[in-house]
Amino acid sequence: MRLILTVIQARSLWFALALACASTYSLQAKDVAPPPGIPPEKVADFVHAVLDADRTIYTNQVVNRMQAKGIVSAAEHWEHENALPLPAQFLQHSGKLVAESGRGIRYRLISLWPIYQRNAPATDLERRALESFSQTPDRPFTGIVTSGRKQYFQAIYSDRASSAACVKCHNSHPLSPKRDFALNDVMGGMTITIPLD
Repeated sequence: MRLILTVIQARSLWFALALACASTYSLQAKDVAPPPGIPPEKVADFVHAVLDADRTIYTNQVVNRMQAKGIVSAAEHWEHENALPLPAQFLQHSGKLVAESGRGIRYRLISLWPIYQRNAPATDLERRALESFSQTPDRPFTGIVTSGRKQYFQAIYSDRASSAACVKCHNSHPLSPKRDFALNDVMGGMTITIPLD
């Protein structure tokens, strides 16, 4: 439990730093020097590093350990089964909380083969990113998206099957459109959206 609290505290600190840095940076005309601050590409990289570390620790040190010791398992319907959320659900639910905070930053998992359609690419940028990962999975795909009058920087990072639990869930789920994933396969992407104003 102490480890989980430490992870949550570290995540909060990183998000506060990333949001503070992102708020100091906005797109300027090409002939105007940008104000001092961290570019959104770097902020997205920082946020991705924290999210990736959190999910890895949760997967390896919480889910896998608890299941191996027979204490508690992870399950898709964890709320009704007195179980832990699956690692992807952990990330999706934390992303929902961050989105509800009103700070403008969002993140979620997406896939060309989603179990649920809400996890399909929502924009052309997201679809192109997922398609690009077959050729360049180790580079984030980035761009600017507009929603209403606001502009956002969006970075999509490939998301790999990092544990047997990921592979087993996707390969055996009755709604899964793809059932031949193997460890380390690119299953989709993690999209991070940061406001530019």
